[in-house]
Amino acid sequence: MPSESKPAPATIDHKPHSTFFRQSGWLMIATIGAGVFSFGMHFLNKKIPDAAYGEFVTLLMVTACIPASPLQMVFAQQSAHALATGRERQLSGMIRLVWLWTFLVWLVGAVVVLIFQGAIVRRWQLAGPTGLWITLPVILASLWMPLFSGVLQGRQDFFWLGWATILGGLGRIIGGAAIVFLIFPTAGGLMAGALIGIGVAAGVGLWRTRDLWTLPPEPFDVKSTLGQVLPLMLGFGAYQFMFTSDTMFAKAFFSADSMKAYGAAGTLCRALLWLVTPLATVMFPKIVHSHAKAEKSNLLGLVLLGTAILGICGAAGLWLVGPIVVKIVYKSGDVANTIALIPWYAGAMIPLALANVLVNDLLARARYAVVPAMIALALVYSFVLPMLLHHFPGRMEVILQTLSVFNLLFLAICGLFMWRAKSSKPNA
Repeated sequence: MPSESKPAPATIDHKPHSTFFRQSGWLMIATIGAGVFSFGMHFLNKKIPDAAYGEFVTLLMVTACIPASPLQMVFAQQSAHALATGRERQLSGMIRLVWLWTFLVWLVGAVVVLIFQGAIVRRWQLAGPTGLWITLPVILASLWMPLFSGVLQGRQDFFWLGWATILGGLGRIIGGAAIVFLIFPTAGGLMAGALIGIGVAAGVGLWRTRDLWTLPPEPFDVKSTLGQVLPLMLGFGAYQFMFTSDTMFAKAFFSADSMKAYGAAGTLCRALLWLVTPLATVMFPKIVHSHAKAEKSNLLGLVLLGTAILGICGAAGLWLVGPIVVKIVYKSGDVANTIALIPWYAGAMIPLALANVLVNDLLARARYAVVPAMIALALVYSFVLPMLLHHFPGRMEVILQTLSVFNLLFLAICGLFMWRAKSSKPNA
């Protein structure tokens, strides 16, 4: 068993630019590759009924609303800080504790869902409860995967973080295709493929971090840790809500047939985030490490510029190539509506991608004052969007226009708090 003094893998490099580009480049390749594999599942829409595909998109977005990103960032921050300050055994105790509590919370939630499954099936216009049943273990795997992925990110083991991402995407397409073709061509079959993929990714993270979570645990300061964890959960949770919740709102106001086009456009346009988020993923633990050791870091400007360039180029490419991809992947009756939504959806993703960079920098440096403003904006969005959909029934583009406005406001809020932090601490 490894001793406490065993150093973490030496992936931290104080030649930041060359290392940063190498690591973020690998994660881009891994993320895009996994995205291609995951998107391959949508080719299977031709093998299942239209309503079943809309059901699959909805159930998939339910899992996307699980606070996977906040959990990963919490453990990335805690792992990076623990490794920088020699608190590996305290990290081991934290991993085990959260592992247990996420299972208990999931168990309570699963019981509640099973009790009210009839109402959920009717409200979401599901064909039956089978897809919902399969979604429950997908949710559990979605809670555990970011825990171990976060530890990989925090220790800057980006090589295996990339492979976990790739193998997860590969597991989705292979498992989903096998089940749809050989067992049952339904939304439940596609969700079973998602379960295989997420399970594989979680397994890789579990295996690669075993030297940390198998250490004899030591007590840690719960109050101090919660003071760091809660702002991270709430801040990254607000970001994830802005990223994923539009599909849930759309499902409540539009038919299953309409949701097929919306889900298709969303899948393509969220690929913009697949392209640029590896930059922030690599930046975050480096800034946490530098902040813990009171070192300076100049990565923010580099990451912000790279995100802007890649995001704009990606959106332009999507506007040009997206219609071709839609015609290849989806049925002819879905092409026109999907293409009409792509420009709005892609435009909404760019300010959110830039805001993500600022959020990562602010929270990595423990500048938590931005979190209440982020939460307030997300709450206002959750009230305004349903009101507008009631006022403009049948207009799906209203969702994306509203999302674009609120994502711009999200970026402006993060920019304001970044400017205030720089003004008050010019050498930070």
